[in-house]
Amino acid sequence: MSVWATRQNSGMQAVHSPIPHFDLPIVIKPSDIDEQGHVNNVVYLSWVQDVAVAHWNSLTSAEHRSKYAWVALRHEIDYKAEAVLGDSIVARTWTGVAQGMRYPRHTEIIRLGDGKVLCNAVTLYCPLERSTGRPTRLPTEIAAFFGK
Repeated sequence: MSVWATRQNSGMQAVHSPIPHFDLPIVIKPSDIDEQGHVNNVVYLSWVQDVAVAHWNSLTSAEHRSKYAWVALRHEIDYKAEAVLGDSIVARTWTGVAQGMRYPRHTEIIRLGDGKVLCNAVTLYCPLERSTGRPTRLPTEIAAFFGK
């Protein structure tokens, strides 16, 4: 089974998500807007990171967070529609099924006014042990979030 998403009418959907999705409301700031008058594409990537961190923090203990960190191996982003100042949006993320040391995380950026998916992304992460900076296996209680 591929760790990448399958494409469906609503955008990228996880092949399988072992836990429920997580939503993070996003406030668009004037500094997010580029010369075309909409949110710059690089800002979407920062939101993908923000929702991943918020989800990780909601799932794990301070002890786990002090022991483990994540490094992004790959980002795949599809831009579907623009967001502008004043739009109410949410970043939605969910985990996919890990393969070896590759842990996929799926994200959609959604405009709440019309439910339109503005962007979807898949990021492959690798867990690191903070003390060594080296890739590490996760304990069962964390690996379960990724179907392991």
